[in-house]
Amino acid sequence: MRRVSIFGATGSIGQNTIDLIARAPDDYDVVALTGAGNIAQLAQDAIRLGADVAVTADETRLQDLRDALAGSGVAAAAGTDALIEAASRPADWVMSAIVGAAGLEPGLTALEQGATLALANKESLVCAGELILRTARKHDARLLPVDSEHSAVFQALVGEDMSAVERVIITASGGAFRDWPLENLAGATLEQASAHPNWDMGQRITIDSASMFNKALELIETREYFGVDPAKIEVLVHPESLIHAMVGFHDGALMAHVGPPDMRHAIGYALSWPDRSHLPVERLDLAQIGALTFRAPDDARWPALRLAREVMARRGLAGAVFNAAKETALDGFIAGTLRFPQMAEVVEEVLNTLDPGLIDAAMTLDNVRHADQMARHSAQHIIEQL
Repeated sequence: MRRVSIFGATGSIGQNTIDLIARAPDDYDVVALTGAGNIAQLAQDAIRLGADVAVTADETRLQDLRDALAGSGVAAAAGTDALIEAASRPADWVMSAIVGAAGLEPGLTALEQGATLALANKESLVCAGELILRTARKHDARLLPVDSEHSAVFQALVGEDMSAVERVIITASGGAFRDWPLENLAGATLEQASAHPNWDMGQRITIDSASMFNKALELIETREYFGVDPAKIEVLVHPESLIHAMVGFHDGALMAHVGPPDMRHAIGYALSWPDRSHLPVERLDLAQIGALTFRAPDDARWPALRLAREVMARRGLAGAVFNAAKETALDGFIAGTLRFPQMAEVVEEVLNTLDPGLIDAAMTLDNVRHADQMARHSAQHIIEQL
């Protein structure tokens, strides 16, 4: 029986992970589940799976969680320290699905225990890729990608030599505004940006898909995880979201990973790795689908992609600055303070005006935190001036 923990259990990735684990309850011993404000869901899942502990990141909701778990035998805890303590509990496999930079430290803690970390929190590699990979090596821990694109690349590379890789292509649906006239983007509403045409995801990642900031993070993540030269990483808009990534080799071959837009595939692959297990996902009927379409991304529509390439060129803590500015700008759009195109403008200004010495500092957790805080402060100041 494998010991598993799920960080970010109440989000879409966490819920899909729970769906798979609940289908084979005798195979798993659930150590910890964590969430934020959805106390009812967190408690319900913790009781159903028999978790040792349930943790909410919101310290003010501890009593609510205790009340919801009363009589179940599941321990309740709250706050950042409780998240780190939960990550330090022995587990064989840990899902890292906390959204944003908040997922970095619990993931690092799990790696320090030698666990296999299924990484859905792309911000960890964006903010601190060197630190994450170094920690995994030091503690003989395994890092498995759970983003559908990076899982696809990972699978396409099984048995292959990285020296033969000529290019890596990650696909993008284009999000809610892929076909909008550019002049209409300034008037895009929160409700419109929160409606994804293909995927069922949380609000923040759905908006990031519309702005392509999600794909910008994935560009950086591809470079960090696979060590690919940024010049060899491409983005292709693929509205059907059936091909998740392609790997091209120097003999001209192109390996494509094709599957339905269902995160249980990538999660299930990481959960069963190195084996493949039966998964309850749709089997594609290619004859019925008929055709797949592709187009190059438009930099004017999605400036986030250009900014990501600048971040990859700068290296250091530029990723931490980029992500923190992006998260702050996203908060501004959700709050109604920023218009949709202004998110990229804020991020670009933070990257251009922040002290270069901050970006060039050594890759340590303290320096990542400092860069994150300074970038958030700078982005908030810029937003207030608009």
